[in-house]
Amino acid sequence: MKIGLMFAGQGAQTIGMGRDIYETFPEAFRLFQKADEFLKYPLSQVMFNGPAEELTQTAICQPALYVHGLALLSALKSTLPGFEFSAAAGLSLGEFTAHTAAGTFDFETGLRLVSQRATFMQQACEESTGGMAAIIGAEETVVRDLAAATDVDVANLNCPGQIVISGEASKVALAASLAKDYGARKAVELKVAGAFHSRLMEPAYKRLQQELEATSLSSPSVPVICNVDALPVSDPETIRRTLAEQVTNSVRWMESIQYLVNQLHCDILLELSPGDVLAGLANRICKGTRVLSISNKATLEKVIKSL
Repeated sequence: MKIGLMFAGQGAQTIGMGRDIYETFPEAFRLFQKADEFLKYPLSQVMFNGPAEELTQTAICQPALYVHGLALLSALKSTLPGFEFSAAAGLSLGEFTAHTAAGTFDFETGLRLVSQRATFMQQACEESTGGMAAIIGAEETVVRDLAAATDVDVANLNCPGQIVISGEASKVALAASLAKDYGARKAVELKVAGAFHSRLMEPAYKRLQQELEATSLSSPSVPVICNVDALPVSDPETIRRTLAEQVTNSVRWMESIQYLVNQLHCDILLELSPGDVLAGLANRICKGTRVLSISNKATLEKVIKSL
């Protein structure tokens, strides 16, 4: 049995995330404590109690999702001694969580990088007027034609028929208004802080690149699929490049999941996040693959029984 882990990106956060894991598992409790001390603010209390406006801020929700994913993994390992996984992938921010899970860097190093990334991205959002929209029911070639015609970027290739575009807000709005003319079923403008995974994130890319260059990395213990190439990365230089480029490049999530299943032969895909969005995408990408999701204590117990 080969298990591939999946970790969520920004947008998956919910108030209350991690509270029952924090209260039940000493290993998870220590991770939350470590995060609060390292960041020098009560991240755990914002996660547990909100307010929503604070938790949804880029600079807070990215570290929150990182800590939550690893707390769930620590709870799973403590409940199921000997638990092993064969590969890992993470959507956007989740790629950092996947690297920590695989030992590319330790918890604190990953938390520092995630916190810096989030701050850099929030600053880039404040320096531009960006937006994003989901184009539903269109082939990739169609969406690329639409993006080229309206001067926006393709941000996320999530699953068949769901592709996200990103760029200047006025251009994204124009693209959304033209989507049906290009054969899409509909376009939905997203409530986001800015144009993630687009050229407007260039300042964040440059700052993150500098931080990664100064950070010592190891080769991961299992294959980690990178977002930009949808391929496993193992040497530190490639990992630095792909983690930095991911900020401005497309997230090739559909191909990443296909690689886990078709090339690495993962029998089970296991999502560790506050919700089950990635599990839903995986079910659409690789029909017939066993997909599980852990978001809290109850779902953890359910998954352990089924494993």
